[in-house]
Amino acid sequence: MEELLSTFMRAVFVDNMLFAYYLGMCSFLAVSKNVKTALGLGVAVTFILVCTLPINYMLENYVLKEGALSWLGSGYAEVNLSFLSLLIFIAVIASFVQLVEMVIERYAPALYTSLGIFLPLIAVNCAILGGSLFMQQKAFANAGVATVYGLGSGLGWLLAIVGMAAIREKLTYSNVPKPLKGLGITFIITGLMGIGFMCFSGLKI
Repeated sequence: MEELLSTFMRAVFVDNMLFAYYLGMCSFLAVSKNVKTALGLGVAVTFILVCTLPINYMLENYVLKEGALSWLGSGYAEVNLSFLSLLIFIAVIASFVQLVEMVIERYAPALYTSLGIFLPLIAVNCAILGGSLFMQQKAFANAGVATVYGLGSGLGWLLAIVGMAAIREKLTYSNVPKPLKGLGITFIITGLMGIGFMCFSGLKI
């Protein structure tokens, strides 16, 4: 239980996908103009991370890496399919993105329209692929820890984009210098939020 809590807290605050690694910046900058839209995209990203990380973990440990196929027999003990891992991870992510896109289009057409091209682009969102690659690098003990890491990473990304959207909505009432309006002030705020999240790096979780 302690390991799960530590993994979750680190994924949300210490190893935040946006502010620690700046992954998923294109969607973050483009969709963080409205809190409702940002919340919808954040929930979609979280859902896909939670679903794809345990699947990719099991594929990595029981199919792809060297010796993973030993459960089929001693003749497969030296088989190494790790060169396929990137393709397999992307295929799993793309499948779930297609599912999420169809569900949102069916039940939330307004959100589907507001997200536009950025909804299908979740398939190539580097934050989601980064989650699977970090899972591979960190070598989690089991699929449960990988799932918790996916949940924490998704919630951390959601927290970041909703926070930015809330700030940008308030900025419409502020006297921002003309050269900094739009992306200029957004980049500055992103840097300041990143510095703020660096405070969590000193926590012993």
